[in-house]
Amino acid sequence: MSDKPHQNLAIIGHVDHGKSTLVGRLLFETGSVPEHVIEQHREEAEEKGKGGFEFAYVMDNLAEERERGVTIDIAHQEFDTDEYYFTIVDCPGHRDFVKNMITGASQADNAVLVVAADDGVAPQTREHVFLARTLGINELIIGVNKMDLVDYSEDSYKEVIGEVEDLLNQVRFATDDTTFVPISAFEGDNVAEASENTDWYDGPTLLESLNDLPEAEPPTDAPLRLPIQDVYTISGIGTVPVGRVETGILNTGDNVSFQPSDVGGEVKTVEMHHEEVPKAEPGDNVGFNVRGIGKDDIRRGDVCGPADDPPSVAETFKAQVVVMQHPSVITAGYTPVFHAHTAQVACTIESIDQKIDPSSGEVAEENPDFIKSGDAAVVTVRPQKPLSIEPSGEIPELGSFAIRDMGQTIAAGKVLEVNER
Repeated sequence: MSDKPHQNLAIIGHVDHGKSTLVGRLLFETGSVPEHVIEQHREEAEEKGKGGFEFAYVMDNLAEERERGVTIDIAHQEFDTDEYYFTIVDCPGHRDFVKNMITGASQADNAVLVVAADDGVAPQTREHVFLARTLGINELIIGVNKMDLVDYSEDSYKEVIGEVEDLLNQVRFATDDTTFVPISAFEGDNVAEASENTDWYDGPTLLESLNDLPEAEPPTDAPLRLPIQDVYTISGIGTVPVGRVETGILNTGDNVSFQPSDVGGEVKTVEMHHEEVPKAEPGDNVGFNVRGIGKDDIRRGDVCGPADDPPSVAETFKAQVVVMQHPSVITAGYTPVFHAHTAQVACTIESIDQKIDPSSGEVAEENPDFIKSGDAAVVTVRPQKPLSIEPSGEIPELGSFAIRDMGQTIAAGKVLEVNER
């Protein structure tokens, strides 16, 4: 771990716009991947007739991915800049990997949107930007990539900027803070060093704009929320729930409550990396022991919070959802599985209250009969089993979810309000 402040960075954008190559290039330029590893990948890429993919290979180091030439899982990679220590959440571009994109983007503080200079805004560019906004990413850096393919033309660059600004305005991303950088991830232009090929550009390089990102304020002031990933029994200690602190602080001696199991007790010990610690803060993965709690009292998907301000449990909740893919239409009564933090609960969409125009955020229709792929809507949802979830306006870390059905992610959303049981 570095002593610099940490940032999670999502890399988003359309599938062939060069995200993996950019990530490989960033890792290489910051010394996170040694030269000989790149050399090795270069030889392998050339053997497979994919010369030029060596940086992408750094990321896609699963054999299957190489064969398919696509990025599957979210690869976590780390690199340091002068100001920050970054973990890259590389978000796959293909539709069937959107679940990863959701769990990936929701963990990110900021994002780099990669748009190819020769292609401009593509369908997934729109989808990723809308998702990023729905899932609470604050700042976007736009890397206009593949400048080498348009002969470093300033006109092509300006054209792409125009398209991206239109898109950001449509989904109400504040464009004042947005940085645009003309880059070639493949050639290295303007990634770590200013390029002579773009003498018309005098802004920051990509690494400089990453250094300029605002420092993420850890949500330590919010009430404690710690979703449980697993529950273990450890001899000599007893029951040990394990999870990541999303908000607030977990202290030894705190009285806590687990919802929706509705049990509680006093925190006896907190352990991190096999060492006992007095407290844990947002982002820390911990195991902890609570007096009087048995292994069967709590389960994955429970959320631990203060006994005097316990996590909310929803009877119903209102949410804004974006439908990404569904073979037909979604109507009231539909019951897919909602994935929220570590919980997976079947929930019924009781009513579709409003259809939203995803390009403007305005209400397009009240009480529509159905919604389909590409639509955004406000819906009322009733969990089939107790579910602890929070309004994203109050605790965003526990306010977003993915909706899955038929083995794929069909929608993503955020909680607007919770009607507690």
